[in-house]
Amino acid sequence: MRPEGVDEHEGQARLITILDYGMGNLRSVQKAIEFVGGECRVGDDIERAKKLVIPGVGAFGAAMERLAPLRKTIRDFAASGRPLLGICLGQQLLFEESEEIGHHEGLGLVRGKVRYLPGDLGLKVPHMGWSPLSYRRHDGFCEGGEESEQVYFVHSLVTVCDDPADVAATATYGVEFAAIVQRDNVWAAQFHPEKSSKVGLRMLRNFVDLPAS
Repeated sequence: MRPEGVDEHEGQARLITILDYGMGNLRSVQKAIEFVGGECRVGDDIERAKKLVIPGVGAFGAAMERLAPLRKTIRDFAASGRPLLGICLGQQLLFEESEEIGHHEGLGLVRGKVRYLPGDLGLKVPHMGWSPLSYRRHDGFCEGGEESEQVYFVHSLVTVCDDPADVAATATYGVEFAAIVQRDNVWAAQFHPEKSSKVGLRMLRNFVDLPAS
């Protein structure tokens, strides 16, 4: 149901499609978005989506195999200016290429590569747990962010942006890495906002509140 006081146009802007390609924790993302006032559709009807979330858990190569039939449609969606959010593996898939278990081409929406976290720094990999953020932007998905607030990570690889301006926030686990990236209407989080308590819910609310064309 549409929240009371929300007109039809605004209600459509709050309608979010969560892409189901068989490799994401869809239910937890859906529940979190609905908790902050969004309306969700789970599926692969990208062309009619007002906003799109690409979640992901698993290996880059396997995910891109599943996304291959949708690659052009996702790129067209991003080119249309509609808001897009990648989560965890979903962030990595937005990049041009990944070195995970070989070499794989990504969606190419953000210029850069996906690299393994260093394994020689005395830290356990994958990086699992809470880490603080350092913000470079305070708009859009990052609006209301406070320095050193913590979010929940589960990952072995990180994204390396060719353009430093695409890095909206960083975290550190042995090395500093891009925790949030933003390029035009495309946002992405290396962590799991749906598992990051009030901080993550605020970010998802920000995405829900973004205007949709």
